Amino acid sequence: MRSVSLLLAAAITSVSAIAALAAEPAKTAETSKGKTLVDAQGMTLYTFIKDADGKSACNGPCAKNWPPLAASGGAAEKGWSVVVRDDGSKQWAYKGKPLYTFAKDAKPGDVTGDGFLNGAWSVAQP
Repeated sequence: MRSVSLLLAAAITSVSAIAALAAEPAKTAETSKGKTLVDAQGMTLYTFIKDADGKSACNGPCAKNWPPLAASGGAAEKGWSVVVRDDGSKQWAYKGKPLYTFAKDAKPGDVTGDGFLNGAWSVAQP
């Protein structure tokens, strides 16, 4: 009986781990800019026009104002990928575009970074 319990516990743990890896790193929410991608805390996600597909151009001081959406695992659902940043850390990307939050957004639903730097920053949309 103990062997069955241990086997069952191992199976549940494995299924949970697989589900966590397959989970999307962001969700959608309605903001004043329409449907946008948000992180687990509901903070708006942004893309940067100077980024190339799969490569972040926002490093150093830029990343202090625009924190990257950190990735801890591999790719999830269709459209999601992981970008390796210049410092070696991993960042989520959607459709090849690295994702960021904005340090000046104070609460979920804020979109104060949209249009920043003459339109270089935009809310990420699904």
